[in-house]
Amino acid sequence: MSILERIAQELEIGEDEEVAKLTQNALNNGIPAREILDNGLLKGMDVVGIKFKSHEMFLPEVLMAARAMQAGMDLLKPLLASDGGTGRGKVVLGTVEGDLHDIGKNLVGIMLKGAGYEVIDLGSDVPPEKFVETAKRENSSIIGMSALLTTTMPAMKRVIAILKEQELSGKIRTVIGGAPVSQAYADEIGADAYSYDGANAVVCVYKLLG
Repeated sequence: MSILERIAQELEIGEDEEVAKLTQNALNNGIPAREILDNGLLKGMDVVGIKFKSHEMFLPEVLMAARAMQAGMDLLKPLLASDGGTGRGKVVLGTVEGDLHDIGKNLVGIMLKGAGYEVIDLGSDVPPEKFVETAKRENSSIIGMSALLTTTMPAMKRVIAILKEQELSGKIRTVIGGAPVSQAYADEIGADAYSYDGANAVVCVYKLLG
């Protein structure tokens, strides 16, 4: 098993000290920080997301994995920043207007912070205009929206419509998620990505930011 496979495996089981040690070993062996992130930490988080979705893992284990990812990222952040920090950035996050549910959204925020992103959490019941205004003001390339009620899902469509009206589509990308949300709905309203949980949100944002 390669050292990157071991990082992914230890992250999956939430061994933060072991992830930090292996990450340092990988750096000492000359493996680029970007490769450690892509093929070690993010690969582990991807597995966590899949297992969480299929109920093979539960929230406490996911939070342990997030802590392990943070331990690895603490070592990689300075190096990722020195090479231009490709893939890092700001994410504007919130639960859409009319919806007060925030547990899933909060978990996404924890995961993204663990992966080294700056998260601007607008909370719940966020009007469509506020998502766009905040992303513009903060120079954020990603808006993440959550909904738990089918009645509030159209607010996501409104955010995407505002971005189109202001010719910001492609400059500011959208990620949507929540219990009633699906890939089909994301395709229907023109969202850039659909995330089924917090761990998967990290992968979605990373891919969108390249």
